[in-house]
Amino acid sequence: MIKFVMCITRHTDMTREDFKDYWMNKHGPFFMNNAEAMGAKKYVQSHTLNSPLNDNLRNSRGMQPEYDGVAEVWFESEEALIEGMSSPEGQKLGAALHEDEGNFIDHSKSSAFIVEEYEF
Repeated sequence: MIKFVMCITRHTDMTREDFKDYWMNKHGPFFMNNAEAMGAKKYVQSHTLNSPLNDNLRNSRGMQPEYDGVAEVWFESEEALIEGMSSPEGQKLGAALHEDEGNFIDHSKSSAFIVEEYEF
């Protein structure tokens, strides 16, 4: 299994609550309605908490501000991901998902990458 990971920053004009609401109640269901067509096996949203612990972690390590959330999407393999996204239906869905992301994600302050997961 491989995983597509996206570290997400919201638009500056959105509160974290508005961001969470849109991501959970609009984008998430939209993604899940199309996950099978793209070959996605699992989808998880992790929403950053409004907690002083985050400030303490960042300050104690001299780190950048936290992301507003992390999306993780599992695929059987790189080939399965490529196949799912390169089919005509996958390309159409990918474009629609990207367009919808523009409603709540600041892509210029976000990051996405493919990983292989190792459990210890």
